[in-house]
Amino acid sequence: MSNLDVRPAATVCGGRADVSAAPVRDLLPARTVQLGESTQVRRLLPSLGRRMVGAWCFVDHYGPDDIAEEPGMQVAPHPHIGLQTVSWLHDGEVLHRDSLGSLQTVRPRELGLMTSGRAIAHSEESPRDHARLLHGAQLWVALPDASRHIAPAFEHHPVLPEITGGGGLHATVILGDLDGAASPGTTHTPLVGADLTLAPGTDTRLPLRPDFEYAVLTMSGESHVDGVPLTPGSLLYLGCGRRDLPLRADTPASLMLLGGEPFEEQIVMWWNFVGRSADDIAKAREDWNSGDRFGEVHGYDGDRLTAPSLPATPLKPRGRER
Repeated sequence: MSNLDVRPAATVCGGRADVSAAPVRDLLPARTVQLGESTQVRRLLPSLGRRMVGAWCFVDHYGPDDIAEEPGMQVAPHPHIGLQTVSWLHDGEVLHRDSLGSLQTVRPRELGLMTSGRAIAHSEESPRDHARLLHGAQLWVALPDASRHIAPAFEHHPVLPEITGGGGLHATVILGDLDGAASPGTTHTPLVGADLTLAPGTDTRLPLRPDFEYAVLTMSGESHVDGVPLTPGSLLYLGCGRRDLPLRADTPASLMLLGGEPFEEQIVMWWNFVGRSADDIAKAREDWNSGDRFGEVHGYDGDRLTAPSLPATPLKPRGRER
């Protein structure tokens, strides 16, 4: 998924200085962003309160939207460097095309994982004949310096490990590992992403790693996470130092658990690029607009996106929190 801001701000984030070593309960605000022709998203990372959770550096939540009479998601070809994109759906389908020649329809509870490495381009769109509802999340994972220049790749995993615990909790492990179950998706830093379904009357505790920092995204329904009431489209940052997480729901609810070791490196994130310096970003922008390095996405009916102008102000490191 693309960041379609016409004046995207450059963000410097990462490092351990602003990671809470103890459990916290910080509810982070979302902002509404127009994505493509007919999709609005709630942008939760980076936010006014926090820029990263582990290596997770970008979180958009969208829907559920009724797109029966609409084209649905239409995101034209755009570039990425230095990150992985994670596509996760609860309703609908998204057709992925990329400059490697990948053509894949991603469906609910299937993992679409794209590793940009040194450079890739892709598009995302609802198929011409699509389901009525579209509901999901698009997330980015920052690649560490040792992996950010690797060859690009795309993975599709239709079957993922599941955990059925007591107390009404069912979990699907999207990336990393959780409570002994490990996703087949490729990771480059210690992290976890999981889809949590809470049945009516759920009252349980989910085992966590105290060396990870965590956040929870509410996809649907109302729930209580460590005593904090959550509604759809909210992100609760939980800090580190937790060995388990209390979960409760009186009615059906669904959450996404995001976590990982605090990301030690400082990164610069602008538009659809994650680098280490302003020069990294400027070079990627120049290469994309000139047609170098990223390859072509074939089959999308429309023009590719053009990179916006770089900000006039120099980058200033601000840490993981604003």
